[in-house]
Amino acid sequence: MSGSPKYSTVRVAPAYARLEAERRRAQAAARRRREEQRARERAERAARRAAEAAARRERAKAEAERRRAELAERRAAEQRAHAARLRQDQAGADARRLAEVRDLLGEAMASGGVVASGELAALEQQLAALQGRIDRAEPLDGEIEELRGRIVVLRHRGETTGAGADHHAVLAALEARLAGIGSEAAEQDPEGHRACVDLIGELRATAGPGAETRFEALLGTVEHALARHAATAQRQAAEERRRAERALEAQRQAEEARREAEERAAAQAAAEEAERERLAAARAEALAEAQDRLGVVRRSAEDAADEARTLGDPDLAHRIETAVHAVTGPLADGAAADALTAVTALEELLPEAELRLDELQLAHTRRMDLAQALQDAMLGEGFAFTGGQEQGVRLVLGFQRPSGATYETTIATDGGGTPVLVYHVDGEPDVTLRPDADAAVCDSTEQLLERVHEAIGERDGFVPGELTWDGKPHGQSRPPRGEGRSLPDAGEWRWSG
Repeated sequence: MSGSPKYSTVRVAPAYARLEAERRRAQAAARRRREEQRARERAERAARRAAEAAARRERAKAEAERRRAELAERRAAEQRAHAARLRQDQAGADARRLAEVRDLLGEAMASGGVVASGELAALEQQLAALQGRIDRAEPLDGEIEELRGRIVVLRHRGETTGAGADHHAVLAALEARLAGIGSEAAEQDPEGHRACVDLIGELRATAGPGAETRFEALLGTVEHALARHAATAQRQAAEERRRAERALEAQRQAEEARREAEERAAAQAAAEEAERERLAAARAEALAEAQDRLGVVRRSAEDAADEARTLGDPDLAHRIETAVHAVTGPLADGAAADALTAVTALEELLPEAELRLDELQLAHTRRMDLAQALQDAMLGEGFAFTGGQEQGVRLVLGFQRPSGATYETTIATDGGGTPVLVYHVDGEPDVTLRPDADAAVCDSTEQLLERVHEAIGERDGFVPGELTWDGKPHGQSRPPRGEGRSLPDAGEWRWSG
């Protein structure tokens, strides 16, 4: 190829400008419809996620209620079982003591104690009532000991222990009274029990003829000792019951404290588990939201990246693909917060990218329309079309005259969006291979291209400006501002079709 490139800016005709304005309005409407559709889809997916989350929360709430109810029931059952054990233990002790009282009543009746029939019936009725309470494991206070005291009094009512009474009968009655105080009395009041046994032994030693005075004197001491021993044993029994009750209460409280500690630990563990589940659920919901929102825009973003690369904007394609990867990476890693941040950025980038793609598409359409007008005009001047190809945001067309001369035409756009035609001519006789800087010869080529430009302008789409080139004589126009030498590697563009 020889000669300097020739340049011409191209003004868009009013009719074509109106057509482009209508296309822009249609593109804007299409963008709005896409955004509205995405917003609807996001809302639908969000509503579905919210319903699913609400259902999960209800299931979790029901499960928590079930666990609380089970825990409360288990605690109540343990408390009931513990109380039942305590009542059974106490009922066993009460049953043993009541059996002694029943035996004591039987002995009193067998020894000929003076008991009225009504009084006996009352005693038997009280025995039955106490037995019923024991069977029901109801707590008893001092009722058994009170009944024991009444029977002891009844048993010795009418005993002959005064003056003139048979010493052996008196001794037998005293021994019976000691036995009637109860077998536990020896353990409850060991000193009193030994004193009674010793005194009865001394009394037995004085029994017999001629010792009546000594016997009677010692008899009062024995009866007093027996009375004191019975009272002391009764007090000790009451104290033992109270100690047993306190011990049982302490045991109950210790058991209750243990259960409460276990329940607190279980509640703490449950709270920690619930918090972990809450955080896991929140993370899962956030990941689901990011996944859903990506699903709304991913196909559009990938299509936009492909279109950007097709329309000659690889930087935009890279931005979009990077934004998509910024979402998919955290999603794969389970980083919910990063995924949400990245998908928000992608949602904001997509409308901006689609606006840029619409402008690129308009520029592409403008180049194609200008290329069609140029091709028709060149064919009208006898040129043959040899092919064309897109090189990014440039469109390169090849033409050949019957003489063999070739015209490679590049349709580009300057920084302000104005179309520019750049011609590289090879093989025309009026093109000097090494033209002087002050005198270039391009008369016939210039006239030919000016006729082509006139033909383009007649189509009511584009109006090419003045043709210029480097080295054009003084007084004629230089290459259009922003074109000429500012076009990168203009002298190296080649038609390769």
